[in-house]
Formats: sequence, C-alpha cells, structure tokens
Amino acid sequence: MRGLRLALNYLRIGVLNEFQYRANFYIQILQTFIALATGLIGLNLVFSQTSQLGGWNKSELLAVMGVFITMGGVIRSAIQPNMERLMEEIREGNLDFALTKPADAQLLVSVREFRFWQVVDVLTGMIVMAVALSQMNWLISAWSVLGFFSAIVMGAVMIYCFWLVITSTAFWFVRVHEIANLFEGLYAAGRWPIDIYPNWLRYGLTFLVPVAFAVTVPAEALTGRLTFQTWIGAFALTIFLFFVARTIWKIGLRSYSGASA
Repeated sequence: MRGLRLALNYLRIGVLNEFQYRANFYIQILQTFIALATGLIGLNLVFSQTSQLGGWNKSELLAVMGVFITMGGVIRSAIQPNMERLMEEIREGNLDFALTKPADAQLLVSVREFRFWQVVDVLTGMIVMAVALSQMNWLISAWSVLGFFSAIVMGAVMIYCFWLVITSTAFWFVRVHEIANLFEGLYAAGRWPIDIYPNWLRYGLTFLVPVAFAVTVPAEALTGRLTFQTWIGAFALTIFLFFVARTIWKIGLRSYSGASA
C-alpha cells in the first residue's frame, strides 16, 4: 500500500507538471493523428491486394493496430520517461537522491515520471480496438475479457523489465541512451502480428524483445486466438523477466559510485 501511495503521488505530480505545457496536448494529438493515418493507409494498401495476411483478416489486424497504439502510449507515458531519466542519473552520478530516500529504489525510479499527454495514444488505441471489435461482431466472454486485460498487463510488465535490464547496463557502460531509438525501431514491428515474420525474427521479437507478448498476445485474446497454454507461457515469462530485471538492477547498484562516493 505504501508503494501504491507513492506511485499515485508521483502520478499526480506528473499530471500537474504536464498541465504547465498544454501546447504539448495539441502536438500530441497531431502526432497521434499522423501515426494513425499512416497505419490505416498501410493497412488498406495491404488488403487492396489480399483478403488475409498470415491468417488475419482486415478487422483483426485493425485490432492489432489498436493494441499497438495503446501499448505504445503506455510505454511512452510511464515506462520510457522513467528509464531515460534513470540512464541520465546513472551517467551523471545523481542517482544518490533516489537511493537515499526511504523507499524501494527500483519502485522509486520506476514511477517518478509520467507523460500525461501520451494518454492520447492510449485512448486512440482503445477507440481503434472498439471499431475493430464492432466490425468483427465480437462476442464477449469471460475468457476473452480476462485474457485481454491480463495479457495487456503482462505485456507492459515485460516491456518494463526489458527497459530496466537495458537501462541497468548504464552502471557498467556509458553510451546506452541510444537504446530509445533502437527500441522504437523494434517496437514498430509489433504493428503486424508476429505470425507473418520469419522464424528468426519471430523468436527475437518474442524472447529477446517481448513485442509479441506486448501486442500480438493481447490481440489474440480479442480475436479468439489466445490459448491457455500461451497465456500460461506469458505469465511464466513475466515472472522470469521480472526476477532477471530485479537481479540485474541489484547487481548494478553494487557497482554504482555516485556524486557522493
């Protein structure tokens, strides 16, 4: 409960900070509109030549796009800003200010930043998913609803763990800030279902960078493709990645020498 209160306090502060720069809201709407328009144009171009892509029809791929946009908003609003700030503080030796506070250091560095206007992407993605589901005449079931929301949460946790592992390498290496550009390029592959890619790329986007679990698996829940075995595999991988990220974070802290050292 203490950790939850801490996260909510930082969320409130982050929202208040964002409201100081309301012009960013209109810029974010423009960026979201451009990204959505580009995605829809690409989708229509593909389905002007075929009726299915890797076994997915147009409405189902629209659902994938909705999940992709939603998860992208979550990443850019809550995960990426905190990890980029952490990289900078490790590099400059300013992490001491977080480590000396009476709270779990990993929790603290993971909730300090929140880009509120990126929520526009989350809402846009949800609207796209709603349109896709209406086109599919989606039949609501307990498994599809629970499977979707649990898969979204697990996907976000996996992406967070991936970011934390990469960010923690800043304890030993200096130039890791380019990872943001690298991740954006890899995440862009999640715009399409993982099934359409060759095996080597499919495995990379599943186990090295968990884009498949962040986007395709939630979309599978919406389209009735998610199996219990896949869900169990996602749950096990989430626990494993969290343990790995936590371990690497703790090892990295032992190597840290800040401004007070």
